[in-house]
Amino acid sequence: MRIVRAEARLEELPLTRPYAIAGQPPIDRVGNVIVELETDSGAVGLGAGSPGEHVTGETIEACAGALTGEGLAWLAGRDARHVPALCREAEARWPAAPAARAAVDIALHDLLAKALGAPLCDILGRAHAAMPTSITIGIKPLDETLAEGVEYVARGFRCIKVKIGDELDADLERLARLRERVGARTTLRVDANVGYTVTETRSFFERTAGLGLELVEQPVPRDAFGGLRELPAAWRRAVAADESLHGEQDALALAAPEPLCGIYNIKLMKCGGVRPGMRIAAIAETAGIELMWGCMDESRISIAAALHAAFASPATRYLDLDGSLDLARDVVEGGFVLQDGVMRTTSEPGLGLRPA
Repeated sequence: MRIVRAEARLEELPLTRPYAIAGQPPIDRVGNVIVELETDSGAVGLGAGSPGEHVTGETIEACAGALTGEGLAWLAGRDARHVPALCREAEARWPAAPAARAAVDIALHDLLAKALGAPLCDILGRAHAAMPTSITIGIKPLDETLAEGVEYVARGFRCIKVKIGDELDADLERLARLRERVGARTTLRVDANVGYTVTETRSFFERTAGLGLELVEQPVPRDAFGGLRELPAAWRRAVAADESLHGEQDALALAAPEPLCGIYNIKLMKCGGVRPGMRIAAIAETAGIELMWGCMDESRISIAAALHAAFASPATRYLDLDGSLDLARDVVEGGFVLQDGVMRTTSEPGLGLRPA
């Protein structure tokens, strides 16, 4: 199963619904680098890279520079079944470009599962069949927040993630009003994107005790995350590490000597793909830490890959895989089924993708 073609291209994908997160300008489009690997049997594996510059420092220019031109020439003639070895080589070539590594890693896993004639999740060891995903409301004025929340509930979503972190009092008002509007049966989780201090995080937990929030994602900056040990253990169990969790070394550090938080948010674009994502998942499972699988603004290619990986870990409890839902266009179809906010993989081999 030799690779005979390895190509990459940059796609600019507009968003139907621009949004903002704490400390960042509004986002209205996103770049994804699409990778195609073809073998001598005619099978094609697809991958996609969508770097999160504000998290990992990798720019879309760096990601595209690593993969386009002659960037994938080293894969020519290589055996696509040698996935771990090829992923290790990609890490050595691009240590500071996890999204570039993820694009190659995903395409290789897609090829391998296609060769074996089964969905990737089953090859990895399926632990889940279906799970609800959250859908995200960015930092917006109150009226827009409420309208969007009502829309999502009407579309069948039962879990909404709200971006917060710009101003504590305004965040609290938005959340209280949103809870009133969508009712107690809708799950609410929040993501502060490092916008708070430890003191503000304590105040946030105290003042939202009656709102029934499911979890609080990355309330403080990476270098202040250790300060969360000052919080009660019950609060820390509801904290999800995102910007503080890039790869396996972070996963180990956050788990010892006792877990600093109760949830790890694994993103393939932070860690470098399915293989390192599953290694982080194994650390979390051993340490008794729950898993949330998240994303950037991504093609269905990498969203499907994250879903397959998520369903292969017994520690998975939460999905936040809405990154393709607001793309004005995508390069593929398929990959997963989404109905009433619940995600499932398809029964097709590999990632189950087809050209759009």
